[in-house]
Amino acid sequence: MKVIFSKFNKMSKKKKLFFIVVLLSFIGSIVFVHNNYSFYEKPIAEVVKTELIDKTEVKDQFDNKDYIFIQQIIGVVKNGKEKGKQIYLMNEYSSSKANNDEFYVGNELFVHIDSKLGENGYLKGSVQDVKRDTYLLMIGWVFIFALLFVGKKQGLYSLISLIINAVILSVALDVYINTSEKSLLLICSISVIIFMIISLILVSGRNEKTYAAIIATLLGTFISLFITYFVLWLTSEKGLRYEELQFITRPYKLVFLAGLFLGSLGAVMDVAITMSSSIFGLYEKNNNISVKALVKSGREIGKDIMGTMTNILLFAYISGTIPMLILYFKNTSPLGFTLSMNLSLELARALAGGIGIVLTIPIGLYITIFFVNRKRAS
Repeated sequence: MKVIFSKFNKMSKKKKLFFIVVLLSFIGSIVFVHNNYSFYEKPIAEVVKTELIDKTEVKDQFDNKDYIFIQQIIGVVKNGKEKGKQIYLMNEYSSSKANNDEFYVGNELFVHIDSKLGENGYLKGSVQDVKRDTYLLMIGWVFIFALLFVGKKQGLYSLISLIINAVILSVALDVYINTSEKSLLLICSISVIIFMIISLILVSGRNEKTYAAIIATLLGTFISLFITYFVLWLTSEKGLRYEELQFITRPYKLVFLAGLFLGSLGAVMDVAITMSSSIFGLYEKNNNISVKALVKSGREIGKDIMGTMTNILLFAYISGTIPMLILYFKNTSPLGFTLSMNLSLELARALAGGIGIVLTIPIGLYITIFFVNRKRAS
């Protein structure tokens, strides 16, 4: 504790104020999320007792075994007209817990309260969902603390840009939903430009390095989207399975392209700022470095990041399909059918993002060298 207090006393007034604001925000949010029941319209019950009353073994036509459990729960209503009263709930869950969960003492649940009372005059009802805001808040604060501890000032700017981009994306989707005559790709294009400019300027500042990364990101993202669109048109989209998107009431092909557009932006922007920062770093260490040396170094840097970034993009898209792949394989679906049904869109997204990454390396390299020469001449 003495070490912490000594470090705190050495801080400047601005840092002390910032530290106090973050600490008070953390404590206030924790207190709020544990006492925010009145802000919810749905009844919330806290589990005070559980009892397992039945267990049944089941098998399907493919001889997959599972166990079905029936759990009796006693809870206390935390909000609404029935606040403070006990409620009896029944919960059915399986050992695989694919569609349901086992509940424990202390869990907070959204419940439906029956109009009729039970035999002992207690409330009866059913479980609708789990109140997860407490866990989400804790994970959010772990992310914030890690970002501030590692990134410090830049971490704070990254957090601010993340919040701003989330708001912009929400507004953009709201505009599209409420004005269906507007093109989703147009809305996403405008959003992408705003995302990218805000993120790069907040994180890297207003300088030649940032301007080079902005131009490279724009060119890499839009060229990769154009190539993807051209290939889809040329092949009549053969091999792509849109079944998972057909539940929406909007043109699912445009939704797919918009998601592809936004998904590749992050990887392209990362490559662009890496190339720009690396080249400018070499120039700042040696102002007399030749263009030939910068090009050679830039190509080596590009080779190093190209493989890792494309793999990251591939794994990020494919990882989300693992539950569906397991479900299909457990039900003895053929390998080819399973992969085509679940991986065709993800692979298309990964390939489109990979094209953007590969294109952004030379684009970012030569645009950065242009700004380096411009700075050198001035």
